[in-house]
Amino acid sequence: MTFLVFTRIVMICSILLGIYALYFGAIALVGLFRRTKAIPAAAPQKKFACVIAARNEALVIGNLVDSLYAQNYPADLFEVIVAPNNCTDETEAIARQHGARIFLAQGTIRSKGEVLTQIVDDVLLRENFDAMCVFDADNLVDQNFLQRMNDALCNGAQAAQGFRDSKNPEQSAISGCYSICYWMLNRFYNGSRATLGLSSLVNGSGFAVTTDLLRKLGGWHTCTMTEDYEFSAQCAIAGGRVDFVPDAVIYDEQPLTFVQSWRQRRRWTTGSLQGLQTYGSTLFREMILRRSIVCLDMYLTFLTPFVQLAGAVLGLVGTILLLMGKGFVIGSIFFNGVVAALILTLGGMLLSCLGTAAAATVTVLLKKENLHGMGWGIAAFWMFALSHMVLTLLSFVKQENVWRPIAHTSVKTMDDIAKSH
Repeated sequence: MTFLVFTRIVMICSILLGIYALYFGAIALVGLFRRTKAIPAAAPQKKFACVIAARNEALVIGNLVDSLYAQNYPADLFEVIVAPNNCTDETEAIARQHGARIFLAQGTIRSKGEVLTQIVDDVLLRENFDAMCVFDADNLVDQNFLQRMNDALCNGAQAAQGFRDSKNPEQSAISGCYSICYWMLNRFYNGSRATLGLSSLVNGSGFAVTTDLLRKLGGWHTCTMTEDYEFSAQCAIAGGRVDFVPDAVIYDEQPLTFVQSWRQRRRWTTGSLQGLQTYGSTLFREMILRRSIVCLDMYLTFLTPFVQLAGAVLGLVGTILLLMGKGFVIGSIFFNGVVAALILTLGGMLLSCLGTAAAATVTVLLKKENLHGMGWGIAAFWMFALSHMVLTLLSFVKQENVWRPIAHTSVKTMDDIAKSH
């Protein structure tokens, strides 16, 4: 009887995980077959604060500032603000030489979120800015980025995420895997949700948020290791959503080695678990009280760490039951429930891996650009995805509470990007 109960529990849970996977798969198909609608053009109106928190970024900060000052947007409608923190190199001097305004954060700075809090309170909410655009120091920015964000804000967006592309997809297998991840996120998560009227995810850099929304939220206040993920939840809880602007493109430098990747994604998986712990119940409550589909979708996204843990536990329990090797009768059919449970669990994992590989291939094909050197990244992607699940499970045991910087060494310019495309 105990064996029968455990087997049925495993089967039911496996079915629930299958439904969860089908939900995200169905939405991803929207991104595959339907393109995001173009945002109507608008005359330049919005004044932007282009904000960069920088820590020992002397090699790359100058090229980013130059790419911002090369925008096809009126110079009097944006200002570049660099906030050097914990620097031991010439980041501040180089940013100043390239024309950036310098903001010196006060006190001990442990994360980018703490820098953004001070800039919003001391600059954005006190001066005549309509919105803040956030970049990382290693980014390069397409010359039409601010104009496309202006279009989105003039058409009602309160928060908007641009298209996060890669500076160095061909440089190593790891940088290739990262690039595929962002292309998948752009097309199958943010793009599909933009089509369906759901909320996209803010992902680190290349996003804009209006001063009005920041006032509604009481400023920028994030406490987890992933301030972007957290801010996405805050938008949904406040009754808003993050729009996706695929024509607002930035180019991001990806880590080159597995060790660098492990450290960065260790922080990300910790942040996703912290996000579930901090905002899960609130998202669920708002989903029920307001019947908010946006909060439902965001809640399901925040459940990902728990679902991955549940999948691992089900796989382990299914294996143990299989080793016990007993069967039972459903109706008039003798059925090995252990085998069925294991097939459901392992089959789901296999389908997930095959789906990931297919999505990666499709994404690369959809890029339709010069992707010479991407072979190793595509071949290693399944291992990269599997290691991310391991990192998530590790975060349940011990969370990462230290922000470890990643060295940025790709000194490409926008001219280099144009030549590679």
